[in-house]
Amino acid sequence: MFRQCKQIQTASGQTFAPLLSWNSNHTDDLHRRFLLRLSGLSMARVLSLFRPQPVLALVSRYKPASCQMSMDSRARDVFTAAVEAVQPDAVVRQSVERKDDSVLISGRKFTLKHNLHLVGFGKAVLGMAAEVERMMGDHLVDGVISVPHGIQQTLRQHGKSHLLPKENSKIQVMEGAKHNLPDEDALRAAEQIKQLAKGLTEKDLLLVLISGGGSALLPAPLPPILLQEKLDVTRRLAAAGATIQELNTVRRALSVLKGGGLAKYAHPAQVVALILSDVIGDPLDLIASGPTVTSEVWPEEILSILERYKLLSCIPASVKDVLQKQSRKEKAEEWDASGHVLNVVIGSNSTALERARLRARDLGFHPVVLSPGVCGDVRAVSRLYGLLTRFACSPEEPPAEVAAEVLRLGPDVGVQSWDLCRTMQELGERRAGGSGTTCLLAGGEPTVELTGKGRGGRNQELALRLGLEWRGLALPPNGPVFLSGGTDGQDGPTEAAGAITDAGLCAEAQAQGLDIHQFLTNNDSYTFFSRLSSGKRLLVPGLTCTNVMDVHVLLFPSASNINKG
Repeated sequence: MFRQCKQIQTASGQTFAPLLSWNSNHTDDLHRRFLLRLSGLSMARVLSLFRPQPVLALVSRYKPASCQMSMDSRARDVFTAAVEAVQPDAVVRQSVERKDDSVLISGRKFTLKHNLHLVGFGKAVLGMAAEVERMMGDHLVDGVISVPHGIQQTLRQHGKSHLLPKENSKIQVMEGAKHNLPDEDALRAAEQIKQLAKGLTEKDLLLVLISGGGSALLPAPLPPILLQEKLDVTRRLAAAGATIQELNTVRRALSVLKGGGLAKYAHPAQVVALILSDVIGDPLDLIASGPTVTSEVWPEEILSILERYKLLSCIPASVKDVLQKQSRKEKAEEWDASGHVLNVVIGSNSTALERARLRARDLGFHPVVLSPGVCGDVRAVSRLYGLLTRFACSPEEPPAEVAAEVLRLGPDVGVQSWDLCRTMQELGERRAGGSGTTCLLAGGEPTVELTGKGRGGRNQELALRLGLEWRGLALPPNGPVFLSGGTDGQDGPTEAAGAITDAGLCAEAQAQGLDIHQFLTNNDSYTFFSRLSSGKRLLVPGLTCTNVMDVHVLLFPSASNINKG
């Protein structure tokens, strides 16, 4: 489905619609054509591409609400709203409707006749399972869910017992995957889930609950691959900077239950999967590596990923053996899932950003959503946000090369040219309006290439790098503020979900004897933010009970204030 962008007027009065919607296989070609068009225009014409139309200056009607909260506090408030939108019990209630002895899911009706079975895996499935049991427990026969190590005790300690199954529950809760890594406990849980699925008949309904962290909690390597061997491969890929899509593609190819394996074991039962997505674009075959989605395995694709990160020479012999034996034909002809499997995404990063947008508006900001698909190296992402800050906050028209570089960065950070074009147009309109604060929202999951052995995560490192980009700008409330946080409440192996930064970060660090570059080289952003001003810039929401990747909140004061202070 194609959708044309608004026409953009050049200085000479010419108009053209340079881009189509992001749901197009032609995006890369369109991006190149647009950049070529830019390169053929004069400097004045390039600037005019993002000059606001006079009628759009009416956006100045947005008046910031009177609010005594600091910019820092309001950024945190927006993040909290995003997390609340994707709470596990809430998304189930909004997606499942019980009617007498039937249940309506995504427009399809399923009969309940003491035939309901439940399995699940992920960081949020405890809350999802508890809500399913409240709604349909009278027809529940049995269930097995695989959840992170220690999560039940943590929920009780945080006063969130409503997200736990009841005491006499028919759902067996199995904990594993300590530190978010597959382990023997998770392997046992996966075997229990497989056995439950194998025993079902055509009269049964299997409800599968899936959320972020599901891959680690459902490990079942294809023989003769050992769990530790599979873990070693994925560890090396992650350390080399592989994307979550690449990691899940490899996991899926080396697994018994992923890539549609779980649904195959459950056949001929009806399978319904409720999914809380933690993958960019919500691709069903990649979320938790697609245990309910039939997929074709291309050994060449797996080998290509391993070669891309220079890992072919060090993978175990068992992995090579499995890849050599697999064939697309064998995988595709194993079974037919049509009519027996329904996959429904009930919550995602887009869900979180929409709630964040509404909260930002309530706080007096003008919200602009960039994209829920930000990815790529944090260096490129911080550079993009630095450029967008210049574009939004410059007291005058920014140089033409700023817009051009933003567009060139698009492919590196997973943001389509259409979204960048639309965002810069709206930021330009806000700049011309001259009043109020803009809240730019984005989501996704950038990556960090590990060069050191410090503690940290992508959100804290992104905040640290953007602080460097903003050096020399005004401090809040006249200068920009940035928050980056993981919706699961944990950024890397730390207690923090992320961090918050502004243009004063560098001076603050220097005054306290902290060398930012040294911490970045060692990937030690958590230690940096912990030591800086007693950790006041860390984002530590505690247990969030959900996971839809990361949320980025950028607050841009009006251009008339940005260079004050």
